[in-house]
Parts: sequence; structure tokens; C-alpha cells
Amino acid sequence: MTRFLQLHFLTVYPPSNPNRDDQGRPKSAHFGNTPRLRLSSQSIKRAVRQSDAFGRALEGQIGTRTQRIGEAIRDELAGQGADPAKLDKIVKDIAAVFGKIDAEAEKKGAIRIRQLAFISPDEKALAIDLAQKALAGEALPSDLKSAILRRADGAADIAMFGRMLADDPEYNREAAVQVSHALTTHRALVEDDFYTAVDDLKVPSEDAGAGFVGDAGFGSGVYYLYACVDYDLLVENLAGDYALAQKATAALVEALATATPSGKQNSFAHRPRAGHIRAEFGTMQPRSLAGAFFKAVAGDDLMLASVDALEGMATRMDTAYGPAAAAHSVMDIARGQGSLADVKAFVHNSLTNG
Repeated sequence: MTRFLQLHFLTVYPPSNPNRDDQGRPKSAHFGNTPRLRLSSQSIKRAVRQSDAFGRALEGQIGTRTQRIGEAIRDELAGQGADPAKLDKIVKDIAAVFGKIDAEAEKKGAIRIRQLAFISPDEKALAIDLAQKALAGEALPSDLKSAILRRADGAADIAMFGRMLADDPEYNREAAVQVSHALTTHRALVEDDFYTAVDDLKVPSEDAGAGFVGDAGFGSGVYYLYACVDYDLLVENLAGDYALAQKATAALVEALATATPSGKQNSFAHRPRAGHIRAEFGTMQPRSLAGAFFKAVAGDDLMLASVDALEGMATRMDTAYGPAAAAHSVMDIARGQGSLADVKAFVHNSLTNG
């Protein structure tokens, strides 16, 4: 029976633009026939992977998403005095395991693949080891893919967020963690900031004009984020390593509570932390609580209104469908209830005893 950890976060963002669209403006969406601001799930997952919480807990167990694996291997081996042409041939053969070689980049002396590949530390180490052996005179294995690619290993982020290798679907990994787009719980619109920059060397008597003028979009609000961990699939993706699965899950909880997409960070200094967390664990079918905000919340305190809507929806859903979890834990800063440490302890105990 599959065990699920469900995570619900409410986070206040000050005026900021952490996740931009193709026009450089904050991403948005309509929900409940009301305009909202949005953070994409992709931007949130990258923020998690790049976060201090993730890096500290999972050092050496985080994958790399790149087109430049060939260049990384070549740089690793360049100081060994190998013939450059021989080295390039070996590196291209190995890099091709992860995707088709980019012919245009190759013309410029780069060894890159056409698409981004999510590569685990184990796979990178195997690729470098095979390249070293080939430089020493050993033949590369006839089946390079099975010699390098892994269906499960110790890369925590690949195990969580999955990967797709278009040319080798048998080495794809199904994501054990689903992350929603974060939406404001209330009506929210993009605002515009008209700004100027002054030339420090401009003579005051010359004119009163600015050296540069521009505009930038920003927004603010209370965002709801939902994430669901299929814990048994996570363990499977980590080759049965329960200890690593527990450590990775704890890091995920902390990262989702404290990390943020970094767009325009220097301009707005948005560094929010979740004000409300609801963690649920059990074998019941997962469900989002986004419906709590289909009707946009309103009032003088949007955070408190959002908390009441979220917890009220959880109660009503449990009444209608039965409990969605065997147990849950809540941190609510506004009411002085619980802490991140309490939530992480709940997660640890649930994964250990559940």
C-alpha cells in the first residue's frame, strides 16, 4: 500500500518578481474567474534544488541538469597529457549516451548535447572513469548506455522530480514528488514600477534628466503551494535506501518552506518563509486543497483568511470523503502554533513508523 506525504504551504511574498514570463513580468493565472499571481512548479523545484537546506543535507547526492556533460568530462581529463583529438573522440562517444551531440556547438569546439540531461553523481563518475580507461588504452564497452545510465541510484533530486531521456525511455525516472504551481489565494494583479538611473558624472547644470529610464513589473500576495511525496516510489528511485529517502524528504520540507525562486532578488530582496504549513501522512488517496481558494479570499488580513480557508477546506473534505491522512501536523506562525522543527519531526516519525 502506497504511503503519501502531503504538504500545504501558505507564504507571504512582498512586492517582488521571483518568476518572470517571456515579457519579464510576474507570471499570472486566472482561477475562480479571478486574476492571480503565479509561481511555476519548475521555478519552485529549481529553488529547492539550489537551496541551502537541500545542499547541506544532500551534499554529493544531487544531480546535474546540463547540456555540457562532454565538456565536464573533457575538463576533468585535460590535464593528463592526452592527445586532444583522441580525447575529443572518447568524450563525444560517452556524451552521446546522454543525448545527441549538438553539431553546431561542435563546429565551435564545444562538446554539448542538444537537450538538457539530468545526470546523477554516480553516472557522471562512471562516465569519467570509462573515459580515463579509454585514454589508457582500454576499449569502451559495446553497450555504453547500460555501463553508465542507472534506473535508480543515490541522486535525491532525480528520484524526487524525475527525468526524461527522450532517446532512452527505459532509463527515465518517474517523479516521486509532485509540486503544484503556487497561486495567490486572493485577487492579485501585476503592478508597474517606473524607475530612473542617474549618471554620477553628469554635470548638474547640463540638464535635469536621468541617464536611464525603465519600467519593471512586480506583485505581492499570499501564495498557496501543494506538494505530494509518493514515499514508496521515492525509496524505489533511491535503490531501496530508506535512510537517504528520509533525509531527502526532510530536506524537501525545509526547502519548500524557506527557498524561493530568485528572479529579481537584488531588486526586491524577497526572502519569504512559509507562514503556515500543513503536513499529512497516510495511505489515503492524495488531494490538493486548492479549492479552498477557488473563491478568492478577502479582508483586512489575507494571511489569516487564507489559513482559515485552508483548514476549513481540509475539515470539510475529510467530512465528505473520509480522512485524507492518518495523521497531520500544523505550523501556524500567526497563531503561534508549532514550528518547522515540529513539522520535520512529524515527517521523520511518520516515515520511520508508518
